[in-house]
Amino acid sequence: MKPIRIGNGCGFWGDHPDAPIRLARDGHLDYLTLEYLAELTMSILALQKQRDPSRGYATDFVDLIEPLAAVMQQQPSLKLVTNAGGMNPRGCAEQVRERLKHAGLSESRVAVVTGDDLVSRLDELLATGHHLYHLDSGEPLDSIRDRVVSVNAYLGAEPIRQALAGGANVVITGRVADAALTLGPLTYEFGWGFSTADLDRLAAGTVAGHLIECGAQVTGGIWTGAEAATHLETVGYPIVEVDHEGRFVITKPQGSGGVVNFQTVAEQSLYEVEDPAEYYTPDVVADFTTPILREIGRDRVLVEGCLGKPPTATYKVSIAYRDGWTAAGTLVISGPHAVNKARLSGEIILDRLRQAGFTPEESLVELLGAGALLPGQAPAVDPPEVVLRVAVRDRSRAVVERFTREFAPLVTSGLPGTTGYTTGRPAVREVFAFWPALIAKSAVTPKVELLE
Repeated sequence: MKPIRIGNGCGFWGDHPDAPIRLARDGHLDYLTLEYLAELTMSILALQKQRDPSRGYATDFVDLIEPLAAVMQQQPSLKLVTNAGGMNPRGCAEQVRERLKHAGLSESRVAVVTGDDLVSRLDELLATGHHLYHLDSGEPLDSIRDRVVSVNAYLGAEPIRQALAGGANVVITGRVADAALTLGPLTYEFGWGFSTADLDRLAAGTVAGHLIECGAQVTGGIWTGAEAATHLETVGYPIVEVDHEGRFVITKPQGSGGVVNFQTVAEQSLYEVEDPAEYYTPDVVADFTTPILREIGRDRVLVEGCLGKPPTATYKVSIAYRDGWTAAGTLVISGPHAVNKARLSGEIILDRLRQAGFTPEESLVELLGAGALLPGQAPAVDPPEVVLRVAVRDRSRAVVERFTREFAPLVTSGLPGTTGYTTGRPAVREVFAFWPALIAKSAVTPKVELLE
């Protein structure tokens, strides 16, 4: 069987808007995947849906449909798989279907994968023994139940496979494991099963999906060797070519910027990985210590030797809950002794806040340009300017609101060389905290619907 070419044109909601179109146009793909969801994104989408039941999905994907439709007309075999559905996959799918019809692709079939959203079942689950203990602290979810915003299980590749087997050209999911966007099409195309016999192939598809899920990170983005000659201004987004046995090549569109080499692939393989020997997904436990990487040509890295272990009986659950308010503001402090003046200015802001009767639960003073990101390493010379950043968090919005009023006064009542205040008061934002948990797979029912 010929290798399957899958390209990922989006690593998060807010990624480069032109990347999906360029990748679909130039990548000669069988599948284009688009990965939009992070833990924080789900809480934002949940609040959007609370305010307007028709929202709650990544609207950027809907806006892409018209230009993508032009590519799909030229490449009729191209299929799209995305988790842009967020908290409202069906609402997203209905909008996409209308855009496709308007673009002359009324025959395109859109499938929806749901079942990951557990928030409406939360009390039922807690009452039946699914305590959703915090993975790190062991604390039961009851302690923050009244502040929960979203509860989503990370589904696997099987419902995506089902959607493609049902004839879908576009598959829109809610929360699934990031690598499932790649593994789902591979299981469909190659007939891989979710059994012991195919564990190594499932692991290979998972490693492939992990390598491309963050977009340009595997093609030169944030690569430790990146420089002007890397041409990140025209960076190509990643493509994986996978054969029936699970061997695959990471590459990018010919002529695009960026680079694919041993280093870029090796660095991305360890991104967001706690234990390389056991990378847990709903479909397989992949061993990231076994793959062998080999450069076989310009911007082509072969990966082989992936091994897998049976999956667990649980899904990971991403829970977001309200956890107070925060704000962060900056000022530029210039001139002689800028570091000392900036540090003192931060103390003045917090001291004046306390004088007003407000003591935030948490506060942070950072001096950008004076080693803020390298604790314990003092600058070699006294810099001529630094950026003062002060942030607070508190359960009371009133505390944070008052904090935002303490920056501008330093321009006339602070230390000499204070500037950079013209953007106005810092914005007050609600804090959403992350609560990771596990739930028995038997308590979650993935659903696949093909829109007619």
